[in-house]
Amino acid sequence: MVTGLVLVKLMPGKEKQALSRLKALKSVVHMSAVFGRWDLVLDMETDDLPALSNTVVQEIRPIPGVLTTETLVTTSI
Repeated sequence: MVTGLVLVKLMPGKEKQALSRLKALKSVVHMSAVFGRWDLVLDMETDDLPALSNTVVQEIRPIPGVLTTETLVTTSI
C-alpha cells in the first residue's frame, strides 16, 4: 500500500464540477479544502507507486477545473 498527498489548484468558477469528480475517485480517502497556494489536499491510497502516478496523471489532471497538482509520497518516521 502506498499513501500520498496530492495538492490541487483549482480553476475559479469550476470548483464544484471538479470537487464532485474528485470525490468519486476510489483512491481518494480524504479531501481537505485549504487556504494558500493550493485549494485542496487529497489523501490518497493505492496499491503501489505506479498506481498512484497513474491516478494523478490519468484521472486527476484531466478533470475540468484542475489547474495543477503536486504529489507528495508519504513515508513512516
